[in-house]
Amino acid sequence: MRFDKHIFICTNQKAEGKPCCGEQRGMELVVKFREVLNKKGLKGKVRAQRSGCLDACDFGPSLVIYPDGTYYGHVTPDDVERIVDEHVINNRIVGDLELSW
Repeated sequence: MRFDKHIFICTNQKAEGKPCCGEQRGMELVVKFREVLNKKGLKGKVRAQRSGCLDACDFGPSLVIYPDGTYYGHVTPDDVERIVDEHVINNRIVGDLELSW
């Protein structure tokens, strides 16, 4: 596998008036994840990138981490380092941000 983990962050944009979590800090989260991953020496091992709609618009900003398939919602830039430390590095789900349907 090319990357140990792959983080997809919604940066989708929908027509005006429709809810969309990507417009709520989506690109800001992409930049922050890349910054934190680089700082922790994970560049090339873990990839953070923008994605289209993750069908979690009501819980945005949202993201999913593969290969685990764990969805997180209501993520803020302040949550990024904790997600990297807990989930990416230590393989522990961040329970208060996890989305479960």
